[in-house]
Amino acid sequence: MLNQIKIKEIEDTLLAEYAAKSYNSRGRSHKEQEHPYRSAYQRDRDRIIHSAAFRRLEYKTQVFVNHEGDYYRTRLTHTLEVAQIARTIASALRLNSDLVEAIALAHDLGHTPFGHAGEDALNELLAKEGGFNHNQQGLRVVDILEERYPDFPGLNLSWEVREGIVKHSSAFDKAGKLKEFSTSESPSLETQVVDIADEIAYDNHDLDDGLTSGLIDESDLKKMPIWTNILCQTEEKYAKIDADKRKYLIIRSLINSQVTDIINQTEKNILEYKIRKQEDVKKLKNKIVDFSSQMSALRKPLREFLIEKLYRHYRVIRMSNKAKRFIKELFNHYTANPDQLPQGVAKRLDAEGTKQVVCDYIAGMTDRYALDEYKKLFDPYEKV
Repeated sequence: MLNQIKIKEIEDTLLAEYAAKSYNSRGRSHKEQEHPYRSAYQRDRDRIIHSAAFRRLEYKTQVFVNHEGDYYRTRLTHTLEVAQIARTIASALRLNSDLVEAIALAHDLGHTPFGHAGEDALNELLAKEGGFNHNQQGLRVVDILEERYPDFPGLNLSWEVREGIVKHSSAFDKAGKLKEFSTSESPSLETQVVDIADEIAYDNHDLDDGLTSGLIDESDLKKMPIWTNILCQTEEKYAKIDADKRKYLIIRSLINSQVTDIINQTEKNILEYKIRKQEDVKKLKNKIVDFSSQMSALRKPLREFLIEKLYRHYRVIRMSNKAKRFIKELFNHYTANPDQLPQGVAKRLDAEGTKQVVCDYIAGMTDRYALDEYKKLFDPYEKV
């Protein structure tokens, strides 16, 4: 039977010297006996998957509000796509794919309803209190807000997963303010893998959703080499392929080419910076897991295009502004009338203060739940 001794042997055999080994974990905030046949990071992954916050990601917005259509990505499908891409990169680089998967599955747990619009609204409302950051909120979720175990609050995850949550950063995300985790230390290679997998998933799957919704016109993409190079290869191999299959093949190839580039460039970086152990990564300010300069140059016009044509499309802006109004009105109503909060939420008012409790409550809502609450509070004909 697989046990902790065997897990150690497997990690020592399969993982690189600079990978995060589960038996070297800095441990958990609340001491626990480790599981007999799961590593610390496998156990963390399972706790995250079974959490209420993870399930709620199914009805939280990525770009399109949930009721706009059931094809579009949600926070849950995005999270699963990030985990899949990240595991592929980690395995190829001989990093700890269990740690990578746990961080990937948890990286969006602190996101609000209605995507970044909800986060922006809470950030404005809490400006005097230091603002709102979804990575810090994610750490609150796994450390405090999830109530599942009798012996400790939260999920009691390992130090390395918690560091990966709060230090997560990408083009769309900023690392949270750090207390327990050193600002002078770079995040682990496993965290860096999740960061870059998040960017790949964002770009390519938002591109897919943008084309499907009609907000993006494929003719505009033909001006960009990163798209046209793969388009030509696809049409050369499949001359009579239909448009939907062609789109799928191109986006799949885009992801594959970027993942391959990251693996090759990261291997070069590891050699160049003489990375031999985890401490070498922590000391460096440079990103080790990264694209080549050629791929970065190819990606740049596509990223600028998505910002201009998709994220700033008038329909997306309308959805975002409407969402901000919902969040602000809910927040202002609850802070003025905390006695209208559900009992399970209100029990924390004395200990944590009204604004923090209201923030936690709203941040944990799904799009659908937030809309229902809004109707209950402000629609005179809606049952409360």
